[in-house]
Amino acid sequence: MTREGLRTLDRALSKAGVCSRTQAAAWVRSGRVTVNGRVAQDADEHCNLERDDVRVDGRRVGANALVHLILHKPRGYLTTRDDPKGRLTVYALMEDAPTWVAPVGRLDGDTSGLLLFTNDTAFSELMTNPGSHLEKSYVVTARPRIDDVALERLARGVDLADGPTRPARVEKLGDRDKTTRFAIAITEGRNRQVRRMVRAVGSKVVKLHRRSVGPLELGELELGTWRALTAHEVRDLVAAARSAQSR
Repeated sequence: MTREGLRTLDRALSKAGVCSRTQAAAWVRSGRVTVNGRVAQDADEHCNLERDDVRVDGRRVGANALVHLILHKPRGYLTTRDDPKGRLTVYALMEDAPTWVAPVGRLDGDTSGLLLFTNDTAFSELMTNPGSHLEKSYVVTARPRIDDVALERLARGVDLADGPTRPARVEKLGDRDKTTRFAIAITEGRNRQVRRMVRAVGSKVVKLHRRSVGPLELGELELGTWRALTAHEVRDLVAAARSAQSR
């Protein structure tokens, strides 16, 4: 930056949570980005999001207002901006969001439930920091059935390829046919962790739904819709993440 607030276009878009710097450069090359009404020619040109009118596909990217959203993600949507195979992404559900937002962490395509979005990079980094053991809870349906001994193993922690898992809270919700349904709350964010934990005790996840992150619950939010978090909810999430860091 040559002066306060001034960044290269690709860095500004990345900092605002719109996309990665690599994606920004590609969007500039394809003519999707405008600066003060003209089509941007170079991702290395400088801009100031507080002063300049920067738009992607006609939608303005802002630097001032911090936005925190919660989405009830359905199964079958990828947590990514673009998919080269043309599969559905969560951004198809966020078209009416007030500004550009990025997902906070991710849920894989076969997982439903609570997914946060924001343009607040400090908030996102706090929520996803590996040192912040913020609890996330899921409802799992697994096949074949998991007995009480295996559920206790999940609660104590199991050995995975990247090391043993931290203790978890596990509650059996019931058996049906060849499946077991249970709730699990973990304080880590490893890739596909719950699915790998269930595999480690001899079963397989057939349905996975995230119902809460820290004190924030999905509640009655309809499938495929989003809403803005209240200031109180944001404060509670930040306080919970900071408290979890100290444990």
